[in-house]
Amino acid sequence: MPKFLKHEVVAKLLDVGVLPTFYEGDLETAKKILVTCVEGGAKVVEFTNRGALAYQVFSELIKWRDKERPDLMLGVGTVLDPATASLFINSGADFVVGPVFNPEVARICNRRKVAYIPGCSSPSEISAAEEMGADIIKVFPADVLGPRFIKDMMGPCPWSRLMPSGGVEPTRENIFEWIKAGAAALNMGSNLIVKDLVKAGDFEGIRKKVENSITWVKEARGVPIFLGVEHIGLYPTSNASATDIADWYASIFGFAKKEGASSIFVSGPSYGRIEIMKTEEKNVRCHVAILVSNFEAAIEYLRKKGVELEEPSIKPGVAAVYLKETDPAGNRVHLLYRA
Repeated sequence: MPKFLKHEVVAKLLDVGVLPTFYEGDLETAKKILVTCVEGGAKVVEFTNRGALAYQVFSELIKWRDKERPDLMLGVGTVLDPATASLFINSGADFVVGPVFNPEVARICNRRKVAYIPGCSSPSEISAAEEMGADIIKVFPADVLGPRFIKDMMGPCPWSRLMPSGGVEPTRENIFEWIKAGAAALNMGSNLIVKDLVKAGDFEGIRKKVENSITWVKEARGVPIFLGVEHIGLYPTSNASATDIADWYASIFGFAKKEGASSIFVSGPSYGRIEIMKTEEKNVRCHVAILVSNFEAAIEYLRKKGVELEEPSIKPGVAAVYLKETDPAGNRVHLLYRA
């Protein structure tokens, strides 16, 4: 059974904008690739059905995902027939991708509320697939059809959500070309999950490719650098410890607590968090964390405005830096990027 329903997968894929695709017969290596994709910001990943007993590797990945990476949406690709679709759906596939459109596969996916992303290469195929419930269409082979095909399709059919696949490159120029033509998302395989990097164990190199690709998609879409307030940070005092403050918010508002090494986060089921630092800081009442879509671009923007910054803290999938100056009320401000 799938962990995520059709509408959840569609919404997340359209939001992220990049669908990494790969096949790997070695289970442990496949796990590393998935972790790399998630840390790069890709929460939706396609595992292709291209090897002997691929469904067994996939089944083990689903078991691992449920325990270790429950936020990852994992689907199967290279599905041509309804029997294969059923096998992988019963193995836990959250979505099904195919190089061609098969109405019988669409029926099975619709019956199980599983997203189906079929491959189409003509307006008639796209229309037929959409009539059978496909919300996202894989435009394949994209390197043959080109960005102009998507641009021309979006003219009479602006409701279509088209995802080019085949030859899409993880470069700023190529990504901008596809997104500006009207692509809703990009499907990238060996150009993104490079076999030589996998063989060399350079998963950081792959993570950076994934992260950069998602950043360029956002940039091409016109997503602003500064997205808003990610959280407010409070500091303990001689009269109230971090635990006292966190317990108060949990008791009064029913917020959940998540304790880390240096702070405690409290939050509800919707947006916005409060971070309670464990160590008191003299003359600082709180800090404000501004979420950014592009960490390097945000730093460059502030430096051009003459804003001085402290030393950044950069880790896989997350980066932060404090401004040296406070706001007029004396509150500290820092930028936060999360893949």
